[in-house]
Amino acid sequence: MADQAHTLIDRQALAAPAAEQYPSYWRAVWRRFKQHRVAYIGFFFFMFLIFLVGAGPSMLPYEIDQVSLGERMHAPSARHWFGTDELGRDTWVRIMQGGRVSLTVGLVVGVSTVILGGLIGIVAGYIGGFLDNALMRLVDIIYTIPRIVLLLVLSKLAGPGLLNIIIILVALEWTNAARLARGAVLSYREQEFVLAAQCLGASRWRVMLRHLLPNSLAPLIVAATLDAGAAIRAETTLSFLGLGIQPPTPSWGNLLTNAATNIFIAPLQVFLPGLFIFFALMSFNLLGDALRDALDPKLTHRNG
Repeated sequence: MADQAHTLIDRQALAAPAAEQYPSYWRAVWRRFKQHRVAYIGFFFFMFLIFLVGAGPSMLPYEIDQVSLGERMHAPSARHWFGTDELGRDTWVRIMQGGRVSLTVGLVVGVSTVILGGLIGIVAGYIGGFLDNALMRLVDIIYTIPRIVLLLVLSKLAGPGLLNIIIILVALEWTNAARLARGAVLSYREQEFVLAAQCLGASRWRVMLRHLLPNSLAPLIVAATLDAGAAIRAETTLSFLGLGIQPPTPSWGNLLTNAATNIFIAPLQVFLPGLFIFFALMSFNLLGDALRDALDPKLTHRNG
């Protein structure tokens, strides 16, 4: 009887997810992240952008579509910090409001692609067989078609708008998270804690969500930051081409489009949205690099 109880305890311990067996893992991740200089730079720029786009539009007493024909194409001043556009609208307010739209696209797409792709990858990797082959062939098909072609075609078919852009980007960007999650599951599904959970009668969904998902989080967290940056870049491209967010709603992409016609008269109108796009992409990429090194320090040694 004692041996049976001891065996049951051992199996229950093996069936526990690695994240619960070793809570110090996440403490070690946090410690490595804090020691990463790049993490501070990326985190600072990200939080600074969040603060600016959150509070920026209310810092000056102008609406985003407030026209003042007597103040067209003014240079930066105490009254208009970033100057005005061809209709006399305040550029600071419009860039900050446009940042809300562009960052919303990036964050929503980054989280959504990881949730959708992560679940698909975990199911495909654990169940295997026909389902795995079918899902991975779908991923391969999406990868083989140039991304810009798919973006342009789907955007043209769906029409412009914030929701349509988010849906299109999620539909195209989930593939990376699916591959990462599937690879992680394939490396874990034959390990003892998974086999023990199966022996104890755990259902497929319990094994996938309770045991495999926590162990697949590391690559998915990194993928979320990189997908968010890719989504901002894609939204900017589509809006610049007239297929994304449409005026009068500002986004960094359509602000670039509007300013491009006056680039020789007011180059600052083009430079400023581009600068914010650069800082947003840089912050997401730096955070992604820092998270990758913190979550999997072996990569640093292999690359070093």
